[in-house]
Amino acid sequence: MSDSLLSFENFKLNKQLMEAVKEAGYTKPTPIQEKAIPLALAGHDVLGIAQTGTGKTAAYVLPLLFKIKYAQGQHPRALILAPTRELCMQIEEAVIQFGKYTDLRYVCLYGGIGPKTQIEKLQAGVDIIISTPGRFLDLYKKGKIYVRDLKTMVMDEADKMLDMGFMPQIRGILEVIPNKRQNLLFSATFGSRVENLSAEFLEFPERVEVTAQATTAETIQQTKYHVPNIKTKINLLEYLLQDESVNRVIIFTKSRKNAESVFSYLERKQLGEIRVIHANKGQNTRINSMEDFKAGSVRILVATDVAARGLDISMVSHVINFDVPLIYEDYVHRIGRTGRAENEGKAFTFINPAEIWHFEKIEEIIRISVPESEIPNEVSIAPTPFIEKQGYEREIDNQKRKDNPEFKGGFHEKKARPTANPNKAKEKRGNKNSKAKRNRNQMKTQGKWKKKGG
Repeated sequence: MSDSLLSFENFKLNKQLMEAVKEAGYTKPTPIQEKAIPLALAGHDVLGIAQTGTGKTAAYVLPLLFKIKYAQGQHPRALILAPTRELCMQIEEAVIQFGKYTDLRYVCLYGGIGPKTQIEKLQAGVDIIISTPGRFLDLYKKGKIYVRDLKTMVMDEADKMLDMGFMPQIRGILEVIPNKRQNLLFSATFGSRVENLSAEFLEFPERVEVTAQATTAETIQQTKYHVPNIKTKINLLEYLLQDESVNRVIIFTKSRKNAESVFSYLERKQLGEIRVIHANKGQNTRINSMEDFKAGSVRILVATDVAARGLDISMVSHVINFDVPLIYEDYVHRIGRTGRAENEGKAFTFINPAEIWHFEKIEEIIRISVPESEIPNEVSIAPTPFIEKQGYEREIDNQKRKDNPEFKGGFHEKKARPTANPNKAKEKRGNKNSKAKRNRNQMKTQGKWKKKGG
C-alpha cells in the first residue's frame, strides 16, 4: 500500500459505491479510511483506534458494502453492533448514503420502540443488521434472527459499549454467531478492557491507530472556567449564550435532572429554539430533536452523555460541558461534536470545586493542560448555599481518600462509642429488679397488692 492514497479510486471499489462516494462529496480519504479500508477489503481482522469525527464509519461501511455486493437470500450476512440508538441511526444513514445504488437490504434494531416493524423487516429478508447488543439478543432469543450466514461482524465504539455494561450481551452474541467470520473492531480509546475484548474477539488483527489515544482534535479551542456553584454555572451559561457567534451549541450535563433544569431555565430566558434529549425521552422525541438541530432550526441542544456519541453534525459551533464527565474518555467524545470535518469549534467546561480533581484526570488522559479563563465581570457570582458547599467538601474528602487511604478529613466515619461495661449494666439491672421486688413486698404488707388477673 502506498504511503498516501490520493483518492477513493485507489481502493478499486465497484461503480455503484464510487458513484455514491462522489455524490456524498468525498474526494480524499481520511487517515483511518486510508489505512483500514485496504485491510478490510483484503479480509483481515482489523483493530481501529480512532477518535470520533475521523470518518471511521465509512472506513468499515464501504468495504462491507463492497464485499456483500448485492441482495442475496433471506438471512443477514453482516452484523454491525453499536452502543446507542443514536449511533445505530448514524450508521444506518451511512449505509443508505453509500449503498443507494445497490439493492442491499438492511435493518436497524434498537430499543425504546416496539419490535414489530423491525421483525417485519427481518422476515422480509435483510443483508445487513445494524443493532444495539440488547435488542439483537432479545430478537435472537425469540427466534427472529437467523445467524448461520453471518460472515462479517463490526463492533463500533467498543470502549463505550464496555462503559455501558454490554459485555454480557456481547459474549452472548459471540457464542451464537459463526466462529468463521471477519471481525472489525473500532474504539476511540484502547484501555485494558478494550484490549481484553480485542483478544477475545479478533484473530491476528491488523492494528490501525491514526492518532494518539484520547487526543482532542486540533481544530477545537478548549477553555475551562472554575465556577464556585451551580447558580454561577447557570449565570455563566446565560452570558455565553448571548454571544451571537454561538449559533449551534450542545450543552452536556451529567444527569437527566440537570439536563431538565438547564433546559427549563434557558427556555424561560428565550435565548433561541431549544431541545433536550436524555434516556427518559421517547425515541421519536429524541429523533425529531436531533433532526431539527441538524437542520439548523434549533440553536441549543441540552443532552446527557447518551448523545455524546452518534451525533454526526458537522456545523456545531460550540460545546459546553455544564458538568465535568465522570467517565473521563467521554470528554473527548463530547467536545468531538464540534470542530468536525476540519471546521473550527470551541469547547467550554465549567468546573465546580468538587470537579477539579476529575478534570485534572481528564487533562492527564488528553495530555494537555486546558487554558483557563476568568469568569467575566458581567457574570453574577452567587454565594454557595451551605448544603451545596458541604456536598463539595464531602466529595473532596472522598477524592483525597482515594489518593491517600490514610486521609481522614472532615467527613470521615466517626468511631463507634465504646460499649458499656457489661458487668456494670448487669449490676444496674439487678438493682432495678431488687427495688421493684421491695416495692411489691411493701404493697403486700399494706394490703394494696393485687395479683394479675385477680
